[in-house]
Amino acid sequence: MALQLGDIAPDFEAETTEGKIKFHEWLGNSWGVLFSHPKNYTPVCTTELGYTAKLKPEFDKRNVKAIGLSVDKLVDHHGWSKDIEETQGTALNFPLIADADKKVSNLYGMIHPNASDTFTVRSVFVIDPNKKIRLTLTYPASTGRNFDEILRVIDSLQLTDKHKVATPVNWKHGEDVIIVPALKDEDAKKLFPQGWKTLKPYLRVVTQPKG
Repeated sequence: MALQLGDIAPDFEAETTEGKIKFHEWLGNSWGVLFSHPKNYTPVCTTELGYTAKLKPEFDKRNVKAIGLSVDKLVDHHGWSKDIEETQGTALNFPLIADADKKVSNLYGMIHPNASDTFTVRSVFVIDPNKKIRLTLTYPASTGRNFDEILRVIDSLQLTDKHKVATPVNWKHGEDVIIVPALKDEDAKKLFPQGWKTLKPYLRVVTQPKG
């Protein structure tokens, strides 16, 4: 059965470019982005890994750890890392799992036989500090992922975990949000004393809460 939102992310041990890790232990109290790549030395993956490395300051601000996975051997990862730095202008600064036996890939359902029974698809799992899966994305091998969108979703998750709001279509950090319908007006007044704009009784728009 495929992993679903709210499931505990399966724990595992694996060899990575930064040494052997136990996934839950490595994650600690951080959020995590686990993402798979079909194969080393492929063009789309190279651009994705380079861009993810450039995003490290943004991940750090959000208490997020990134970790990649490919079904190649560790020695191949080290060679590929040099290509990533050369072509993308940023050295790999997060671990890359060597999953040659496909143990982790199968654990997370990253291999889709009707697409390829050999390589992983472009899977993404966002995992919170409680080790719960909060987002899953699956891209075809030919399409590079939008990591700015992954950051946007993390911003939304972290905000809505803390405040009784939801984020509207195409929302970006700093923009107005929506008061959750379950919160009655009298209770909302305590949380949002500055007031809000009511478009419909179920659609109340308010300035993004701070903190």
